[in-house]
Amino acid sequence: MPPWKSKLHEVIYEADTPAGKIFDISLLIVIIISVALVMMESVTWMIEKYAYEFYIAEWIITAIFSIEYVLRIIAINKPKRYIFSFYGIVDLLSTLPSYIGFIFGGANLLFAIRALRLLRVFRVLKVTRYIGESRKLIDALRNSRAKIFVFLFAVLIICIIAGTLMHLVEGKGGGFDNIPLSIYWCIVTLTTVGFGDIAPVTPLGRLIASLIMITGYGIIAVPTGIVSAEYSKATEKPIQNTQVCQNCNASRHQDGAKYCHKCGFPLND
Repeated sequence: MPPWKSKLHEVIYEADTPAGKIFDISLLIVIIISVALVMMESVTWMIEKYAYEFYIAEWIITAIFSIEYVLRIIAINKPKRYIFSFYGIVDLLSTLPSYIGFIFGGANLLFAIRALRLLRVFRVLKVTRYIGESRKLIDALRNSRAKIFVFLFAVLIICIIAGTLMHLVEGKGGGFDNIPLSIYWCIVTLTTVGFGDIAPVTPLGRLIASLIMITGYGIIAVPTGIVSAEYSKATEKPIQNTQVCQNCNASRHQDGAKYCHKCGFPLND
């Protein structure tokens, strides 16, 4: 493999080297600026006064993201692994809005996707402890997904039954015009958000609403307990290795690993 390609991969994909840290921190600053610009563009008086400045800044940022995306493809032997990965898709979507807006107009909402790129902060700052803990949390959520799905399905059934019952008890006089609207009210009440746009007026309706609200407090603890139980099982030592395979773009290698755990390609020292 050409030395320049190995060096490029080390700078772009690795957070262990000084050059890699500088690259990632610089990119993170650009991302934050980009997200801040998107927010400011939503303020009417700012976009009216600084429309040209926003336009120039956006194209500069788009050019930076475009160059970064191309370099990430060049730096690995199997570009498809990066292109179709989570971050590869996010990186692509972060460059498309300006080009789509230039060709077709609009597409401003896609700029919000760039906020996802802030997830790189864990690798940039090399906070090894939190990298390991985040992986444990992801594993706990993955192991809990079946139980959480069953729980959410049971909650949905409760909302459908309670919403239908409230529609029968309150009717249009209490604002429960139809069953879907009544189910919406039940979901809002069960999650203790309580927008207050719909409220029961009959004694029976208020009794049902009180039972739903009490049930909501009890329901909140269930998914938390499920995830906590799975999280407590993950007692393994957090992985501190941040290396990314230059051949297949695989990550999450064991500490001290010399070869990729997926394709066997040598890792950078």
